[in-house]
Amino acid sequence: MEIPGRGMLNDFIDTHIHTSPDSKPRLLDDYEAALEAKDNGMKAIVLKSHVESTAGRSYITHRLTGFFVFGGVALNLYVGGLNPEAVKTAALMGGKIIWLPTIHHQEVIIEHDPLEEILNIIAEKNLVLGTGHISPPEIFDVLDECQSTGVEKIIVNHPLTQVVGASIDEQKEMARQAYMEHCWVATMPQHDKLKPLVMAEAIKEVGAKHCILATDFGQKHNPRPVVGMEMMIENMKKNGISWKEIGIMCRDNPENLLF
Repeated sequence: MEIPGRGMLNDFIDTHIHTSPDSKPRLLDDYEAALEAKDNGMKAIVLKSHVESTAGRSYITHRLTGFFVFGGVALNLYVGGLNPEAVKTAALMGGKIIWLPTIHHQEVIIEHDPLEEILNIIAEKNLVLGTGHISPPEIFDVLDECQSTGVEKIIVNHPLTQVVGASIDEQKEMARQAYMEHCWVATMPQHDKLKPLVMAEAIKEVGAKHCILATDFGQKHNPRPVVGMEMMIENMKKNGISWKEIGIMCRDNPENLLF
């Protein structure tokens, strides 16, 4: 598939890309993903791994490419679950996003004391919290804790997918404190097969100023992330999302979180 040319993605940010090295096959490594985004006029990308911190990897990739690359750590069993030390270390290494459990969301219990300690670190270091794959009731509990600890930069990751499954009313309530991150991977045949119209309607209901568009690409069976970003934009436009709204979700909102 042809990679889109410089222009459509100008200054946009993809907040959710999976790259190699990883325990699963990935289409691109960190360096290749950053170069492709840079060559297509994007402003930044976020590298995410389910198995290790991407803070150090992002720093090295940024130095090699001169392109803004952000990372962080997902609090799965590989790093000890809700482990404040993993969060502190990621922050010290320049990490920007802390994701609550993703692939281990059923194994890692969201307990109050370690969560509170983690949120205090996030607030102190001005980091971004991603809710990972936890359920809507857990998300609301976390949002309550965020208010208490002063965490203001929050992403609810792919609320429409089966693993999270937040209703429109729940998304509207969550959006009072957090951005809804809609990932194009959910529409892919080997994933949720979500209809683009469903994503577009959710954005219209919740409001573009409360949403982010990302790809969550990097799997070998899916297109390249820059192609995924173009596909997502074209499909959102076809389903009634304006170019101004796309700019808000792909540029302004992620920029507010990361810069």
